[in-house]
Amino acid sequence: MGTGTTTATGTTMTTEGPRGPDDTTQDLGAHPAATPDRASGHTLLYPTVLMREPMPEPPRHRRVPARLVITVWVASLMGFVLVLVNLITWSALTARDDEQVDQSLSQEIGEFQEFAAVGVDPGTGEPFTDVGELIRVHLAHQYPADHEILFGWVDEASAVPGGGSAPGSGTDSGRLRQGAEPRLDLSADPEAAGQILDSPDARGTLETEEGPVQWEKIRVRLPDGRDGSAGWFVIGYFTAEDREAVASTMFTVMLVSLLGLACAATAAWWVAGRILLPALQVRRAAAQITEEDLTRRIDVSGGRDDIAALAEQFNSMLDRLEGAFTEQRRFVDDAGHELRTPITIVRGHLELMGDDPEERREVVRLVTDELDRMGRIVEDLLLLAKAQQPHFVRPSTVSLAELTSDIDAKVRGLGDREWHLEAIGDTSWRLDPQRITQAMVQLAANAVHHTRSGSTIHLGSAVRQGTALFWVTDDGPGIPHTEHGRVFQRFSRGNGTTRAERGAGLGLAIVRAIAEAHHGRVDLRSAPGAGSTFTLVVPDAPSGKEDV
Repeated sequence: MGTGTTTATGTTMTTEGPRGPDDTTQDLGAHPAATPDRASGHTLLYPTVLMREPMPEPPRHRRVPARLVITVWVASLMGFVLVLVNLITWSALTARDDEQVDQSLSQEIGEFQEFAAVGVDPGTGEPFTDVGELIRVHLAHQYPADHEILFGWVDEASAVPGGGSAPGSGTDSGRLRQGAEPRLDLSADPEAAGQILDSPDARGTLETEEGPVQWEKIRVRLPDGRDGSAGWFVIGYFTAEDREAVASTMFTVMLVSLLGLACAATAAWWVAGRILLPALQVRRAAAQITEEDLTRRIDVSGGRDDIAALAEQFNSMLDRLEGAFTEQRRFVDDAGHELRTPITIVRGHLELMGDDPEERREVVRLVTDELDRMGRIVEDLLLLAKAQQPHFVRPSTVSLAELTSDIDAKVRGLGDREWHLEAIGDTSWRLDPQRITQAMVQLAANAVHHTRSGSTIHLGSAVRQGTALFWVTDDGPGIPHTEHGRVFQRFSRGNGTTRAERGAGLGLAIVRAIAEAHHGRVDLRSAPGAGSTFTLVVPDAPSGKEDV
């Protein structure tokens, strides 16, 4: 297959197919990505992607601010509740007015029925002999409200043979009305009176120029049908005023509801802004943070809600990121600094190496020694880098007595010294025995490097005040107080020794990293001429922190 080139936006892809056996060696040399196909004997070249310009940024979708969403939701919910309240209020007011009208109509009809059932004129004490007189006397003792009208109508058929007045005849004969002038005299309107009296229903509604009128009528006869005459007693109730009162009340309620909705929306906008301010700061900080600047933090003083907790977690994340990037830069700087010297030495010796066999053997020995030192530096740096990982230590419950005895047995082969095990902690403790052993061996090796043959080195373990202690004491030259903090830094070496004797200066840094991984520390007690004591202080690990 030939060579094909496909060019997309900012990307050029070159793909080469397998070639013949004659081209295998040339292809492998020219293309590092080439791999031989053992089945066919050909060489397969993986596609090579060359980025000629930066990839375009992903499209940014227009997003609705969370503050606006919260405000809209609160306003919508508040609006729904207010609409529901208005509907319930209107329904309750309307029902109350209808009940009031019904009670008024029923009360007037009931009072007339009681009066007619007695059938006695309260003025004379004589029984009524005429239906018209009965209605007239009752109306004379009534005092209807402004929105009520009471009137009666007497059939004239019995009084005028073959004829009489009817509501629709256009005459006032047979009509009896209340004394007070009503808002609208329905009895004087033959059409309105006819609709009421001719209706087969006992109650109804009539539309008038004064608005709707709820009316109720009752057929009137003398007790025991004394004279055979009959009539109608009618009560009307003008509801326009009550409807206007309901409408006015509802207008006020709606106005208050709208004002309340506006206030609620404003308050929701303000409260949402206050609550979401840490989230907005998180977004802005995330947009401004780069690998070169991880120092920006979010002020969450005074916040006690979940959003403030989010901002605090974001700050914690930034702290971890800054620490990780700082550790990465430090690792690169330290590795470059420390590896540059052995590389220079190896290159210089190789460039100056002659043809003399003895000289060649010496150069090979020097180069091998420098390469071994480079390997140890790389291993130590990788170990320090792993110390930042969560599973750098794997705590388990171990016996301090067995662990201390094992450490004592291992360190005795580090040098010709007087090793003295002065104390053993007799209890169980949760820690990583491998890392603690590594730290103690490093401290013992450090003591060996700074003491002479025959010197005494003490080590031991104990449990005091809820912490496990592991220590190594030597009688070396000691460390000035001003140097106590510096000796735990990377590539820090003691004074008065050559570079070859001092090593890379990573030992105590590793010890400190192991102690801190156990949430503990390293204590140093030393003075010039008084020797040094390094103590690992290890608190008990939580029981739930098991190996994974």
